[in-house]
Amino acid sequence: MKHDFIDKYSNLDSFIHRLDPRTKFLTSLALTIAVVLTPAGNWKVFLCYFLILAVLILFSRLPLLYVMKRSLVIIPFVLMVAIFIPFFKQGQIAVSYNSGLFQLSITYDGILILTGILIKSWLCILSLVLLTSCTKLADMLEGLKQLGVPHVFILILSFMYRYIFVLADQAMRMQQARDSRNFGGNYWHKFKIIGNMIGTLFIRSYERGERVYVAMLARGYNGEVSAIRKLHYAPADAYFSLLLFILLLCPPLLWW
Repeated sequence: MKHDFIDKYSNLDSFIHRLDPRTKFLTSLALTIAVVLTPAGNWKVFLCYFLILAVLILFSRLPLLYVMKRSLVIIPFVLMVAIFIPFFKQGQIAVSYNSGLFQLSITYDGILILTGILIKSWLCILSLVLLTSCTKLADMLEGLKQLGVPHVFILILSFMYRYIFVLADQAMRMQQARDSRNFGGNYWHKFKIIGNMIGTLFIRSYERGERVYVAMLARGYNGEVSAIRKLHYAPADAYFSLLLFILLLCPPLLWW
């Protein structure tokens, strides 16, 4: 199994990669807030934010196919949540169907809101993909620590990054063992086996966590995670942050 699927391209050399993790996190957060606060229907503002992200992605030298594939993963999940909005939103009816027993109507306002949600979700995920792909997770955690994020969240993310690969490998071995035993039968039998696998994986994960914690205490762990690489806030970080904040403020001021 490849153990670099989270920050696969974080070792590339580009202007975006060389920025301080705190700069990348704060600017990404600002971009996300700006996108979320933009009212649905302001397509020119959304287009400006997309162009900003597109330029940053080009400067980062990330493979475009990789960025698109990772960003579009969120669309099905957003649709699962928001697909019913056009049916329940009041407004001018765009499409209506009456079967005699019930009537379904889709309004223009509902379509507008659904489209806005999809665009906002996609732009936010693009920003997140850019952030995670251009920053090593260890540097990101150190940056979040210096920004005042609670220590318990830093520890959770740190251990998740270290051991999610181990759990994934364990799950793949269990799946291989299941398939080698002629996995089949009716749906109830399959669900039962899958449920047992999930329970077994949870128990093994819990036991592994206990062993890791005891091993850390034996090695003098005191609750602090030390960083090998020290972060440095350079003038380029300040110029980049200022320029990006100005670019984020200009589209709303021009078209609102």
